[in-house]
Amino acid sequence: MRVNKHFCSVSHACIPSKSQALNCGSRLLVVSGTVDHKYSLSGKCGRRRRVVASVATEQSVDNAEGTLSTEGEAFLAGRSENGSVQSITISYRDKKVGKHVEGRKYESVSVKDYMDRSRDFIVPDGGPPRWFCPLECSHPPKDAPVLFFLPGMDGIGLGLILHHQTLADLFEVRCLHIPVMDRTSFEGLVKCVEETIRLEHKVSPMKPIYLVGDSFGGCLALAVAARNPTIDLILILANPATSFNKSQLQPLFPLLEAIPPELHGTVPYLLSSVMGDPVRMAMADINDELPLLDTVQQLSENLEALLPRLSNLADIVPKETLLWKLKLLRSAALYTNSRLHAVKAEVLLLASGKDQMLPTRDEAIHLLNKLSNCRVRYFRDSGHTLLLEGGINLATVIKSSRLYRHSRNRDYVLDFVPPTPQEFKEVYDKKDWWFRVATGPVLFSTLEDGKIVKGLTGIPQHGPVLLVGNHMLMGLELVPLVGEFLRQRNIFVRGIAHPALFSKRSDEGLHQENQIDDVRLFGAVPVSAKNLFRLLSTKSFALLYPGGAREALHRKGEQYQLFWPERSEFVRMAARFGATIIPFAAVGEDDIAELLLDYNDLKEIPYMSNWIKQLNQDVQNVRSDMPGEVANQEVHIPGMAPKIPGRLYYLFGKPIATAGRENELKDREKAHSLYLHVKGEVEAGMSYLQEKRKEDPYRQIIPRLLYEATWNFTRQAPAFEP
Repeated sequence: MRVNKHFCSVSHACIPSKSQALNCGSRLLVVSGTVDHKYSLSGKCGRRRRVVASVATEQSVDNAEGTLSTEGEAFLAGRSENGSVQSITISYRDKKVGKHVEGRKYESVSVKDYMDRSRDFIVPDGGPPRWFCPLECSHPPKDAPVLFFLPGMDGIGLGLILHHQTLADLFEVRCLHIPVMDRTSFEGLVKCVEETIRLEHKVSPMKPIYLVGDSFGGCLALAVAARNPTIDLILILANPATSFNKSQLQPLFPLLEAIPPELHGTVPYLLSSVMGDPVRMAMADINDELPLLDTVQQLSENLEALLPRLSNLADIVPKETLLWKLKLLRSAALYTNSRLHAVKAEVLLLASGKDQMLPTRDEAIHLLNKLSNCRVRYFRDSGHTLLLEGGINLATVIKSSRLYRHSRNRDYVLDFVPPTPQEFKEVYDKKDWWFRVATGPVLFSTLEDGKIVKGLTGIPQHGPVLLVGNHMLMGLELVPLVGEFLRQRNIFVRGIAHPALFSKRSDEGLHQENQIDDVRLFGAVPVSAKNLFRLLSTKSFALLYPGGAREALHRKGEQYQLFWPERSEFVRMAARFGATIIPFAAVGEDDIAELLLDYNDLKEIPYMSNWIKQLNQDVQNVRSDMPGEVANQEVHIPGMAPKIPGRLYYLFGKPIATAGRENELKDREKAHSLYLHVKGEVEAGMSYLQEKRKEDPYRQIIPRLLYEATWNFTRQAPAFEP
């Protein structure tokens, strides 16, 4: 008996009946059911914990059952076709034991692994389509939702191989495998997936179910969603093949039928030229910190190893299967397009800008207009095989698109998964490096005795903590603040952000990943008393700007002015949970940009006035009922001119403890007195930083860069002495 070392388990939901599980003649022995004293091949599932397992065998199995200990291993025994008893011990883990492991290192995986592992799946076995769980995904976190992957034309089910490890931190992952010689019709595949979805929904009716459809799998996901509008489905579609009948390759398809068998080996090379970019595929496992010459050498080696493996595609998709798949694609596109109106599920469409197989860009716009709840993420430089290319992290896309949740109702606090070190590095060290280099942020904090020190030593290690401060123009202080808390103290600061960052309008059109996605990825929540309550109740570090959009979008001559509400908004809430309040100040916007056209100027221009009105049409103004300027929070983009960059400075004031003062601060007047004290500390901090920065010899970028260059950019230029 040979065990497949890459794939360990198969979901109970893919087994409609016991007979299919036992008589499919598959190399996968499927074991599933309710855990009691025995573990049977029934295909049913109760409400108690469940364990799934499978082993690759060289013979079919007629009967099997096993016993389970509380945890650790399952001993399975079965009879082969010749009557001999085959047995194997399989390690397993209860899904409740799985935990999110922060900071774990991921093994390097590339398209070469996809090609190599596919060989384990292409042996004809006469079995039906089935589900498997990749070994990397065998320990899902507690209460994780289920993600079902629906493959593209290859049918192998390994299309997420580059993402298995990162998705395993979020989901129970199950992948559909359609055997090479299988000839199930599209409607038959729809029913197969549908049965799985309905059974999973019956087991966990309050959890969402994720369907990731790649190309052909995108049609499959949409068809299933159209037939099951009452099930909470979240669809993630990578270049769905709904536009197959408009493919620019249609004239070539009849030629495939005429290719003689002895020349079929050349077809994979033809297909590979339109399926994806080999260079981007070869870059998938290359460390981007390598020097240029080492990167070029590694890329050359990867391409040299990858190209010969393309011949495997001839085995994965032999001629008869290729012709069948093309017919299947045509019927899938027709079937799905006629039912788009019935899709009620939440849809995220991943569209490539260089898809040589399908007109994906135009189709993305078409689907965006057709589907009632759809948004798009546009990858301008990617090809058709988007999920097999480097530079794309599906788990990150899901989190930054606000798609990850554990129940039918989205909980911005409890559904948050902290960014991994890799995600932090991608955003802070790559995307935002230029901003950090240009602004050279310096952070100061205040100790309990009132002494100001450089760094964040004065910040408590444990929450709940409420950081309360001033917005600079466009909220420019946010990126370094959140990033440095993570880098220096490993503390996640959850920002309480304007509702505009979470509106449908923020995702309109062919949306490319941008700063808004990064803000969501790092845990920002829409501003509301409920969300502040939830953050403090979970002992989080919350970041609050009482001045909101009015302060971040201030007018000319209003820099470093606070536009806070007249009455306290946060003191009694903080006291309820014994949170520590830390007032902070940030200055430096006047060293970075010049405000040319403010809100008042834009309102005088008819076109811009109408644009501002449309922009705010679907955005909730959370302070419309308040007196004063704080109520004027219309979102807009002011006209700015960049300056030669100066420096950003932050000062975190002395922590203010509210623990033990709950009864005292229930009094409105005392709470308001503390509110005014916090406001005064922020104003004092701004004045302090504006005066002290005059003593910084490296305030301007040129002397600062010259200093840091002498240290090979391993040391930050010093600032003033506090």
